[in-house]
Amino acid sequence: MQDTLNGPESFPGDGTADGTAETEAIQGRDLFIVATFFTPTDAHLARSFLVAAGIPAVVADANLAQANQFLLPAMGGVRVLAPEEYLQQAQDLLAAREHGDFTLSEDADVGPSA
Repeated sequence: MQDTLNGPESFPGDGTADGTAETEAIQGRDLFIVATFFTPTDAHLARSFLVAAGIPAVVADANLAQANQFLLPAMGGVRVLAPEEYLQQAQDLLAAREHGDFTLSEDADVGPSA
């Protein structure tokens, strides 16, 4: 899987792994839970939002959640993880996103229609 925003170099690590967010380790750093979601899609959207803001983030447990959705409540949801130095910034950005700070107004010009 390749990050469509910046290519594989936007994933943490040296880029020698297979390129998926869950298998790439951030060398010398611990990852902490930024947020949890009950759908893998929501977790991946949040991760992409954070990566677009310059915060290295990964999704954990998405494959397990997709394989057995009945285990999802027991495992606490799909986790979005980030390094400690980005933790507060990531939580603030996701809270602002949830609050609607990044919502476009109905009359926002988003370019020409197809």
